[in-house]
Amino acid sequence: MLAAVPPADHVLAIDLGTSGPKVGLVGPDGALAGVGFEPVPLRIIPGGGAEQDPEQWWRAIVAATGQALASSGLAPDRVMAVGVTSQWSGTVAVDEQGDPLAPAVSWMDTRGAEPLQRRVGGAVRVVGYGPVKLWRWLRLTGGAPGLSGRDPLAHILWLQEAHPAVAAAARAFLEPKDWVNLRLTGRLAAGYDSIALHWVTDNRRPDDVRYHDGLLAQAGLSRDKLPDLRPATDVLGPLTDRAAADLGLPAGVPVSMGTPDVHAAALGSGGAANYEPHIYLGTSSWFVAHVPFKKTDIAHSMASMPAALPGRYILLNEQGTAGKCLSFLRDALLFPDDALTPGGAPAGAFATLDALAAQAPAGSRGLLFLPWLYGERTPIEDPDVRGGWVNLSLDVGRPELVRSVLEGVALNSRWLLAHVERFMGQPVREVRLVGGGASSDVWCQIYADVLGRPILQIEDPVHAGLLGVAGLARVAVGAMGPDDIGAWIRVRRRYEPNSAHGATYAASFRELVATYRRNHKPWARLRHAVRPT
Repeated sequence: MLAAVPPADHVLAIDLGTSGPKVGLVGPDGALAGVGFEPVPLRIIPGGGAEQDPEQWWRAIVAATGQALASSGLAPDRVMAVGVTSQWSGTVAVDEQGDPLAPAVSWMDTRGAEPLQRRVGGAVRVVGYGPVKLWRWLRLTGGAPGLSGRDPLAHILWLQEAHPAVAAAARAFLEPKDWVNLRLTGRLAAGYDSIALHWVTDNRRPDDVRYHDGLLAQAGLSRDKLPDLRPATDVLGPLTDRAAADLGLPAGVPVSMGTPDVHAAALGSGGAANYEPHIYLGTSSWFVAHVPFKKTDIAHSMASMPAALPGRYILLNEQGTAGKCLSFLRDALLFPDDALTPGGAPAGAFATLDALAAQAPAGSRGLLFLPWLYGERTPIEDPDVRGGWVNLSLDVGRPELVRSVLEGVALNSRWLLAHVERFMGQPVREVRLVGGGASSDVWCQIYADVLGRPILQIEDPVHAGLLGVAGLARVAVGAMGPDDIGAWIRVRRRYEPNSAHGATYAASFRELVATYRRNHKPWARLRHAVRPT
């Protein structure tokens, strides 16, 4: 008898993060059969620029896909669908062939702040916006463009001013996820979810999002240079022959619309139901949850936008640097690649830092770390705020330095917690933690102690985005229902708050907020007085 041929039952999930793409093969039970990662550099440019090369993204995706297939031992014909998630709020200008005309503008880029602020303002301003413009944005979209210049709208306005030839030649401006989908299928499209930060769509019906002519005119964008819109649960199209050859997969495999990283992590955290918040600890951080309503908190840069799941909204916010603070400590201070530490950080450096943090007491002997290394978005939007240590003394060593960084990031999340609860209209009872930082038992316990809430560490927090977008792809091809995604996710451990640390962290939190309020004006003066050369 002929041996039975295994079915095509795995999803090739691609998660294009700021540091590079993770690619995984996710089985029908939500287990990762194989995974790969390939780094991609981020170019920081004086004046607020942050760019990456989309072609490097693709080469890294190809390499990571090869790693995932090899580590899984699965034949390529076991792949039933492809799903993509990626860093959100980036911009890729493409020509008629879909090739990039310029480097991708990262979500970290603030060069569009000035043209954006001119566009959203008026003769009279309310918190930086013209009142009529603000009212229209809030009524139709649920939010408004961030004044820091990190949204795609600001990126496009900056390209129009700084690089008019690129803007004029562009067939379309795409989010990173939607550019990867274009490379996979040859089809231009954006999701109801991924387009939201362009601020040109009517979001009052989350299952029928459309461009709005008045918002397009108000934003100064042309509909002709924006992609058509589709739900996140759609199949975009089949894998092209060219993309299939690059990836080593059969041509024609269905490619789902996918979703941005915030939305994928929400699904991959297991918090697929309303009011089940999670905190993501990656390069940046967010504290979000699905909610059943459209609402805006403009004072704290939060709004609910269309979710990946049909007919749903998701509360959105973002804090600029989280895990990036720890990698900054590692790469810029402890293990720079220089004459003292040639080759940079040793293998296992993060585990070493984790062990050091465990040696220090709660509160790091009074050492307070300010985690605003590249401005901040929520709960205060301030591109000029900067980080550092407060109360540094000869009494502290490397354990306190490391632990204070973990604590400072968690204290910043505590600042956001009260506003999340007010937005949802109910208390946060427990928080799921995902992302690379959630692999640290020390950091999970710090979060429980700082927030005063139980922390649920999922079984595979590093790959929450892969699991979330894989579930979404299975929904797109009809292999599961939207309500089934949360059942995939297993909790590894629950961390209860240590009441003995409550007073220490309450004091640290008061000082974090007070330090910002005392120093945000000097930070702004210093940043604008000392220009990079």
